[in-house]
Amino acid sequence: MTLLAGLDVLGLGARDVAIRDGLVVEPDGTERRVDCSGLIGLPALVDPHTHLRDPGPGTAETIETGSLAAARGGYGAVCAMPNTVPVADTAEICEYERRRGEEVGLVDVVPIGAVTRGELGERLADIAGMGAVGVRMFSDDGRCVARSDVMRDALTEIGRLGGVLAQHSQDPLLTVGGQVDAGVAESLGMPGWPGMAESVIVARDAIMAAELGCRVHACHVSTAATVAVVRWAKAQGYPITAEATPHHLMLDHSTAHTGDPAYKVNPPLRSVADVEAIRAALVDGTIDVVGTDHAPHAPETKRTDWCEASMGMLGLETALAVVAELFVVTGRLAWADVADRMSYAPARLVGITGHGRPIEVGAPASLCLVDPRRTWRTHGRDLASIAENTPYEGMEFSTRVVATLLRGRVTYDLDSRFA
Repeated sequence: MTLLAGLDVLGLGARDVAIRDGLVVEPDGTERRVDCSGLIGLPALVDPHTHLRDPGPGTAETIETGSLAAARGGYGAVCAMPNTVPVADTAEICEYERRRGEEVGLVDVVPIGAVTRGELGERLADIAGMGAVGVRMFSDDGRCVARSDVMRDALTEIGRLGGVLAQHSQDPLLTVGGQVDAGVAESLGMPGWPGMAESVIVARDAIMAAELGCRVHACHVSTAATVAVVRWAKAQGYPITAEATPHHLMLDHSTAHTGDPAYKVNPPLRSVADVEAIRAALVDGTIDVVGTDHAPHAPETKRTDWCEASMGMLGLETALAVVAELFVVTGRLAWADVADRMSYAPARLVGITGHGRPIEVGAPASLCLVDPRRTWRTHGRDLASIAENTPYEGMEFSTRVVATLLRGRVTYDLDSRFA
């Protein structure tokens, strides 16, 4: 038995947390004591939006390296997006992802099944077959389910499973050739990416979800207009949830002026006003969850001309630090709110019953231990991913994950306090 002595659970006060056989239990005085004074205890984080690139070529990420990055970021479960090679559009591939995650053993890998075959947006994938092996979230992330007839059929099929469709909200006809936010496109001489390409899809999807009785989730919300659409849809009682990424919460479109493709992402970074709208929406609950959209890319695909570079950023190891810096340090959210947006709510969204639980007797001992006064700098070369494409290169943070436990087993221990 292990006793986490003096752990400040959710920032509500220090107490001792005893762990035995993977569960939180009542202390009995026989535990091995681990000093956790000064640390914040959170339930292990859950990421509803991760790209592990496995199956795939292994040049940017694998389930092994991505799992290590997740554990170092405080995560106990990650939901693997299906834009793999081949696409995760069958039960067999989804089963491989889950099984490989179990073999690595650092986090629970929860497969997300593709909505359409090959993510081509035309014919539905085997949604029922993937549902039969426990898949409950479906997405063509990286691409939008743009055709309304396909979206109708997908919502109908997924609704039968009690699942959720996670939409990459991007009207492809409005973003042809788009490279940067429309607000800076002219000054940079590059094709613009209008915000309405996102908000019109979210509005359509919310209305269709309500009509067809299936939940829809808006991935990586990036504009104030989309926030307004989500707020309106929720007011109508429509079955919609929404997600913000750490990079859309912290960075704005001025970074495009550097010309560094580290800041190239889909959807693009937006205006300062958009960033503030997303922050406010996360605070007031209009946006339900933080999803990293962890998107590793091989070095040669990011160290090139902006227009040729891949879109995406690393996020698993820095997500909590970003959220803490923006919201806890500034007093906009308490640690209990962070636990909701980054653990409880994502687990509810995807239906992961073994995660997102309060730290109480009888619950799985899946925990994230955080030092709120640990200053550190981010460098891509120091991260666990094969890729190094962090947008926070050299940035200093004041909060750091120092240990992660998965059902009582230590999966990350920065300071060797459990040794």
